[in-house]
Amino acid sequence: MSKNTKNWSYLAGFLDGDGSIYVRIKPNKSYRFGFQIAPTIAFFQSQKEEEKLKLLQKDFGIGYLRKRNDGIVEWIIGDEQGIKTIIQNTILFLRLKNKQAKLMLEILKMKSKIKDKKDFIVLADKIELFRTLNYSKKRKKRIY
Repeated sequence: MSKNTKNWSYLAGFLDGDGSIYVRIKPNKSYRFGFQIAPTIAFFQSQKEEEKLKLLQKDFGIGYLRKRNDGIVEWIIGDEQGIKTIIQNTILFLRLKNKQAKLMLEILKMKSKIKDKKDFIVLADKIELFRTLNYSKKRKKRIY
C-alpha cells in the first residue's frame, strides 16, 4: 500500500476514531529544566486486531507496537518527525482531532525554540491546553 491521499485519509479517520494525540510532561532530572516533553500519537485496537496495526506500522514505517495488559494493542508514534509526518498528511481529513493536531504542531515548533525557564513555562502552559481537548482518567495536577 503506498502512502497516497486515500491512505492518509484512512489514517485520519482511524486517528479520529481509535487514536489519540497528546503531550506529557514527565519529571526527568536528566533534562535541562527537570522535565521531559513527550509528544505522542497513538492508535488503539483489540489485541485480536494486532496484525492490522502491524501492517499499518510497517506500511508507514514509523512507531512501534505495544501490548497492554487490558487486551489492547497500541501503535505508538513518539518521535517528532514521525508525529509531524502523520499530522501534516492527515490534518485536512481530521474532524474530531483537528484542534489537537494543530496544537501539537504549535507545541513542537515552540519546543524547538526553548531558550530559558520562561520559555519552558510558556510551553508547559500551552501543553496544558490538551486538558481542555482530551479526556483523561489519570489527569494529574501540574507540578512544574
